[in-house]
Amino acid sequence: MGKESKSNNAYKSILHEMTQTTPTVLWNDSCAIEELTNSIGHGALGATCNPVIVNSVLKQEWDIWKMRIPQIILENPTATEDEVAWMLIEEMSKKAAALLMPIFISEKGQNGRLSIQTDPRLYRDAERIVRQAVHFSELAPNIIVKIPVTKAGVIAIEEATYLGVSINATVSFTVPQAIAVAEAVERGLVRREKEGKDISTMGPVCTIMVGRLDDLLKAVAEKENIIANPEILDLAGVAVMKKAYQIYRERGYRLRLLSAAFRNHYHWSEFIGGDVVISPPWQWQQRYNASDVTVKNRMDKPVDAKIIAELEKKFVDFRRAYDENGMTVEEFDSYGATVRTLIQFCQATSNVIATVREMMIV
Repeated sequence: MGKESKSNNAYKSILHEMTQTTPTVLWNDSCAIEELTNSIGHGALGATCNPVIVNSVLKQEWDIWKMRIPQIILENPTATEDEVAWMLIEEMSKKAAALLMPIFISEKGQNGRLSIQTDPRLYRDAERIVRQAVHFSELAPNIIVKIPVTKAGVIAIEEATYLGVSINATVSFTVPQAIAVAEAVERGLVRREKEGKDISTMGPVCTIMVGRLDDLLKAVAEKENIIANPEILDLAGVAVMKKAYQIYRERGYRLRLLSAAFRNHYHWSEFIGGDVVISPPWQWQQRYNASDVTVKNRMDKPVDAKIIAELEKKFVDFRRAYDENGMTVEEFDSYGATVRTLIQFCQATSNVIATVREMMIV
């Protein structure tokens, strides 16, 4: 979508100003229709859905879904509760995708996408992840599919990309993961190109869940009685995102980084000016729009070297996250933030299934 002139003061909000005057793109971290509609009004060009978000949307839109879920059950008399739960997730995702379709068309596939997450319980099974990714990609032209950056997930990312699926790498917190994703996407794209297959409308992204890395280090500090200057623990994820961004630009990887898991305004403001996506929940977007943070390029300003030095000195988990050789692909599954996030995502999936179960067993 076209950028407005800087001299035009009719910006709807701070985030709208960012989307109109910098390369930085806004996506909404929810598929709730009312929230997404509001976010689009402030310049959002995409949205996401995952099991945690589905549970939240069910609460917000319960008047709709308390009627629709029993209908899905009746329409599919032999479906298991798991199958009905995923039908629900797919339907919720398609509604949001339809809202974003005009953006998808005008942006020629680079934005206007709805992210839907593969079943987090499949994180060890590349073949099943790929099958589900392909299925999800067929729900609507503007679907982008979330795949976790586990050992199996990296394999699945390459294969899904080769099959024409635009991927959004998730459960990702570190520079080694971001590089593994980029290399896997490149391998998939090259394979498609060699066979003369189109990649012009594919729009892959790699998420870095910046706040969840901060969460991990704070938990480690508490557990291991580590004393650190408090401000450094709010900038660990920022440091990783900025380093990964620098590497992406240097190597010319054909995908964008996406910032997620917001805990403070650095997880947005420090990335303004970068050719990246920021994906805060609507609540955080409202906070940002009410703030006195100015829209200016901060992406190219590195995190203070003293902060990096203290993080590296005191936290092994940060060294593993910040050093591009800090982890092998085989070690991704056991990284602390990965374990914590997969547990939460799997539990959220169980919660969606439990909601269906309560309506199915009557």
